[in-house]
Amino acid sequence: MKTKTEELLTRYGFVILFAMICCLLWGSAFPCIKIGYEWCGAGGNAPSKILFAGMRFTLAGIMAVIVCSIISKKPLIPKSGKTVAHIAILSIFQTILQYLFFYIGLSNTSGVKASVIEGANVFISLIVSCCIFKMEKFTVRKLMGSIIGFAGVVLINLGGGLDAAFSLTGEGFILISTVAYAFSSVIMKRFSAEDDPMLLSGWQFIIGGLVMTAAGALTGGTVDISASKGVLMLIYLAFVSAAAYTLWAVLLKYNPVSRVSVFGFMNPVFGVILSAVLLKEYGAFSLRGAIALILVCAGIYIVNCKHDETGEHNV
Repeated sequence: MKTKTEELLTRYGFVILFAMICCLLWGSAFPCIKIGYEWCGAGGNAPSKILFAGMRFTLAGIMAVIVCSIISKKPLIPKSGKTVAHIAILSIFQTILQYLFFYIGLSNTSGVKASVIEGANVFISLIVSCCIFKMEKFTVRKLMGSIIGFAGVVLINLGGGLDAAFSLTGEGFILISTVAYAFSSVIMKRFSAEDDPMLLSGWQFIIGGLVMTAAGALTGGTVDISASKGVLMLIYLAFVSAAAYTLWAVLLKYNPVSRVSVFGFMNPVFGVILSAVLLKEYGAFSLRGAIALILVCAGIYIVNCKHDETGEHNV
């Protein structure tokens, strides 16, 4: 029998609401990270970007652990070696690998392109969940939605030819980060069956953040937080990670990976809009960009639409 919490978090209306909140927050991160680089003097080299990321995620983890401990009315502290191992594995994929490549890649591409490429995590998550971990069936409509959504990702990168618009340290690193994130979503789903997803979320950020902070500092990175606006931006970005990923982790605990991850296609939509407003990157509002976003939205619909049993075909 489902608990009240499980009933609430599996209702599709609430899944839509909470997932869209997460995507709005994540979408805002694309332009805000670039602004944060400028305000904190962290845009000049890779070690500074890594240090900036490490500070953000360490703060995010502390926020998450404190707030969730208050909500749970008990301290969220790992109590077994197995839980610590789960946190360590999750931090490698969710924080260290994903954001190591993401922060460097973002500095070498536009916020618009980065936000759309990140949408690839949706279909990669489906493939990992269905084909590697065998957590759900891979169906024709999921395959169709993935292909159509990915077509939008490719289309936004075609300007002037794929070779001219694609670089390993820019778009390539962003794409690598999406693979790490896709694995982290499935790993979170599996580990949350045994451990509190709020505990896993908070502590993996702390561990991953400390590793990245140390790596950035030891390789010569510098971050200037003497200006109040830089501190406020760092706090906001930490809040984005703490709030969005913790809520996302809870949704993954109570719902199939495909049902939740498909809303990640909305990250590029919000990222494009906010990049245009904050960074004046209007390229995505060309005809090509508009078609790409339509394809991304179509992918959400196809993966999420309901089919009766006779109309569903397993791959």
